[in-house]
Amino acid sequence: MSTGAITAYIDVAQLTLYAFWIFFAGLIYYLHRENKREGYPLESERSPHVKVQGFPAMPDPKTYRLADGRTVMAPDPRPETRPLAAEPVAAHPGAALQPTGNPMLDGVGPGAYALRADVPDRTIDGTDRIVPLRSAAGFDVAPQDTDPRGLPVQGADGVTGGTVRDLWVDRSEMLFRYLEVEVGTDGRSVLLPINFARIERRRVRVDSVMGRHFAQVPTTREAARVTLLEEERVMAYYGGGTLYADPARAEPLL
Repeated sequence: MSTGAITAYIDVAQLTLYAFWIFFAGLIYYLHRENKREGYPLESERSPHVKVQGFPAMPDPKTYRLADGRTVMAPDPRPETRPLAAEPVAAHPGAALQPTGNPMLDGVGPGAYALRADVPDRTIDGTDRIVPLRSAAGFDVAPQDTDPRGLPVQGADGVTGGTVRDLWVDRSEMLFRYLEVEVGTDGRSVLLPINFARIERRRVRVDSVMGRHFAQVPTTREAARVTLLEEERVMAYYGGGTLYADPARAEPLL
């Protein structure tokens, strides 16, 4: 027999290949199972007692300690308690959901959001990660770019909904995350995610909402701080507007 042969039909290379196949199959199983630490179990429309997990089943809950001392459990055994502001358009399972309230605020469809922690995101140094420029020394708009401060903010209908007061910068990623828009004569302001804005020379255009909708954007609890939950709600509002801001957007194209 040649070098490495165990029998006339089996050698070390074969065993190594089989061992790799077994290891790789086990790795896929483990990763697919760990992937179910969030978003599972799925809820069944047939009964609230039916939990959909698929194969493989969810892993056992594990507690994670975060950098700020808080702990989270995944999978989270607590059920979703938010009321669903939508109802099926038909009686059969899998029917589309029709919003029953204000879909841009009720967290349904493209306006859905996760219940993230109601605390600010932090840098590695423990300071607030996203802050307005007025609180971020050393950051400013590049001289070759248009400075949007003072520009009117217009919705998809061309109606002005406010004026840009400031920009909010991500001090970890070194980029702007939000525009701060003054929406009333009382000085009240709301946040506009930069990815929903198109900054032009004389205006800021937002296609996802109409001019009248800026006054209803969820506000932050503090004037110069935004929490993870507040970010979710703000993003969800503009995301919901992509479908619900105009009733015609929910209609078929043909």
